[in-house]
Amino acid sequence: MAQSLEITAARLDPALLDLPWEVALEEWPESVLAALPRGISRHVVRFVRLSGRVIAVKEIGETVAFHEYEMLRNLNRLDAPSVQPLAVITGRATPQGEPLDSVLVTEHLQFSLPYRALFSQYLRPDTATRLIDAAAVLLVRLHLLGFYWGDVSLSNTLFRRDAGAFAAYLVDAETGEFQPELTIGQREYDLDIARTNIIGELMDLQAGEILDEDVDTIEVGNRIAERYTTLWRELTDSESFDTGERWRVAARIDRLNDLGYDVGELSITTDVDGTSVQIQPKVVDAGHHHRRMMRLTGLDVQENQARRMLNDLDAYRAATDRQGEEEEFVAHDWLAKVFEPTVRAIPRELRGKLEPAEIFHEVLEHRWFISEQQQRDVPLPEAVKSYVEAVLRHRPDERAFLGADVPRPDDF
Repeated sequence: MAQSLEITAARLDPALLDLPWEVALEEWPESVLAALPRGISRHVVRFVRLSGRVIAVKEIGETVAFHEYEMLRNLNRLDAPSVQPLAVITGRATPQGEPLDSVLVTEHLQFSLPYRALFSQYLRPDTATRLIDAAAVLLVRLHLLGFYWGDVSLSNTLFRRDAGAFAAYLVDAETGEFQPELTIGQREYDLDIARTNIIGELMDLQAGEILDEDVDTIEVGNRIAERYTTLWRELTDSESFDTGERWRVAARIDRLNDLGYDVGELSITTDVDGTSVQIQPKVVDAGHHHRRMMRLTGLDVQENQARRMLNDLDAYRAATDRQGEEEEFVAHDWLAKVFEPTVRAIPRELRGKLEPAEIFHEVLEHRWFISEQQQRDVPLPEAVKSYVEAVLRHRPDERAFLGADVPRPDDF
């Protein structure tokens, strides 16, 4: 190993020193690599098993590596959906003294999927639009934080299943920059790049016969602008009403909560004669249902998963006639009597297939499906057994390897 090797990391894992940094990344031996699918990248990227986890190593120029490392650290501090940076390693050289590019090391996002891996599976016909919806939400969240991405694409994004939808995570921040507040032009430029790149990526999938030829790639690509604009307006636009309609303040907050956002600050002004009121959200924080589920149960889950679980919690509360009790007490019992027994009923060897919260969501979906099919209310324990044998056992292990998928009964 070259003596000039330098590692910059907030918390150093000594096992990093054991990797073959004196070898170009594309020549790393299979013995150190993890068999995970890679998305398309301008740079050489390898996944490595290290200290019981998987890391992603990207070969890149030193200046860009440090810039991306800082951007990702700032995004993580702001709780933005992005991968976690671990280290920048510089000063690499071969045993013959030939210099090698620096590398950026990030932690692999468990249970995440690159978009090409998703389209290699037997998924619902609307997979493309669900991915676009997730990308639009991600872009809005980043722009609200003042982050200009500069290279928005499906290739630079990872996706996690989220109760039938997807949650999107930024994975490449090379061109990103933080601004005190993004201009309309910066936001529109990011949006235009997103639309152009996404259409190109979908056309590429069609050319490779991975995406159905009937999918209108232009229409799907345009969807990101439509979804982005609708969500951005709901989160930021001002609203005027008569002073006698003060209930509309609470209604606006409720709408934002339904979208998964909390209102941290709201600007309220009246006109000169006091006959009308104008409200405008000033600070909105994503993750409303996630935070509520965390507060009630301690479960750290995706936003849509949390929404689905909270709905089941409400149904449990009604079924047990406990509407008058403190929500925290009911949530404790739901966790102990519904969620945890469902997860424990999954055979140990199958628990790496999906995240526990996604398994719970799919069990509820499967229960509804077979109840409709059999025209009776199927008990949850029976639904779990049916789900394990009919659906879960045939799925790939998404924590370890993402390969071919099989259709679920409700995918048709």
